Amino acid sequence: MQKIIQRYFSERISIVYMASNIQEGVTAINKYNPKLVFLDIEMPGEDGFKLFDYFDYYHFEVIFTTAYKQYAIDAIKYSALDYLLKPINYIDLKEVLKRLEEKNQKISPNAQIETFLANMNSKSDEFNKIALPTVNGFELERVNNIVYCQAEENYTKILTNRDEAIMVAKTLKNIETLLPEKMFFRIHKSYLVNLNYIKSYSKVQGYKITLENGVKLDVATRRNDEFIKALTRKDQTSK
Repeated sequence: MQKIIQRYFSERISIVYMASNIQEGVTAINKYNPKLVFLDIEMPGEDGFKLFDYFDYYHFEVIFTTAYKQYAIDAIKYSALDYLLKPINYIDLKEVLKRLEEKNQKISPNAQIETFLANMNSKSDEFNKIALPTVNGFELERVNNIVYCQAEENYTKILTNRDEAIMVAKTLKNIETLLPEKMFFRIHKSYLVNLNYIKSYSKVQGYKITLENGVKLDVATRRNDEFIKALTRKDQTSK
């Protein structure tokens, strides 16, 4: 990574310190006050996650560098943080830096890191919160509070159980990859629904569902059989 940065990104990134363990990293961060920290997860002694125990407030952006297990990567995605999979290459690093530069500079990384830590510390197999990128920053929302998501061209409107709408700067396809598959189902090209909020299903004059808030949504014909299976699995597991 050091060689790639020095060769291709020296005008954008200045390396102030390279730490080989958490204690060195904490000392370096306190001394140099960096804007960006590349954080490996597997290190001698304490792992990378322990870095956050030494700070009350996270004023620095974090990009994880890892070959770590999928659970940690999912938690990173849920928090809208970025990561690089080893072996690290020029193209991946370029894309990560591009996303970082396009990010609203007024956004504090603190909320994202706190969301990540809350999910990593969760005793459940599912993550509790998700950081949703909006035009003005991020909205932190509990996954269980999301009733359904609706495609709006290159954006997604997320409807919560508080009857609030959050406009997210991601496509519905992107959101679908983040939310747990056993809880959410894509019933239509325009709708992704939380199965827990479905009140009824009807085959009269086309396939339709009614949600607990009274909203009625169409189920695409090509998705209907698979939807019935998902709904049945949900009913069986909830008993």
